[in-house]
Amino acid sequence: MNEHNDFATQVAFGTDNFAENPEQRCPCVLVLDRSGSMAGDAIAQLNAGLVTFKDELAADSLAMKRVDTAIVSFGPATLEMPFHTAPNFFPPTLTAGGDTPMGSAINLALDTLETRKAEYKANGISYYRPWVFLITDGGPTDSWQAAAARVREGEAAKKFAFFAVGIQGANMDILAQISSRQPVSLQGLKFRELFKWLSSSMGAVSRSTPGTEVPLVAPTGWASV
Repeated sequence: MNEHNDFATQVAFGTDNFAENPEQRCPCVLVLDRSGSMAGDAIAQLNAGLVTFKDELAADSLAMKRVDTAIVSFGPATLEMPFHTAPNFFPPTLTAGGDTPMGSAINLALDTLETRKAEYKANGISYYRPWVFLITDGGPTDSWQAAAARVREGEAAKKFAFFAVGIQGANMDILAQISSRQPVSLQGLKFRELFKWLSSSMGAVSRSTPGTEVPLVAPTGWASV
């Protein structure tokens, strides 16, 4: 009976059981462009990067318990993976196709994050300031201004930290209007290097005290400024 209840609880959260892992969480939502223009090498390298991200997190025993990852892809905007800590994080294999509804994808990511924060609070789980990490090779094909306003308001209120990474072809001008942090350009298709940087950064956050700012390592090796 208890086993059944535990299972039901896990299914309800779509993730790990908070009772079994009461560690503070370090939430990260990856917002990933899988539009038609990502077909070929770009989507293959992005998928390989996600596997690297999982492997790097799994090699860090504290990050494995604390870093809580969800994945939103677009388009259309889809919750590919609800929040999971590293042991239950199995990277999806994204397929390229469709347009670039970046506004609705950002809104879905922020909604997913708000739901997760409510679950943390309901279960007495403390958490670090969440990260929202957008990767795109284009510009939005939908209305994005309301999403941009949510991002800037959320950043100002320290609700989350929003990062934008542009692959070659990305509209960096619009990304700069969405993100209050300077968007970064990816060198070529160095997704593996990017995700190694992201996992080590999340690992550093997971070892810090919630509420303190963690100085980030410069994005060398994958970013062009």
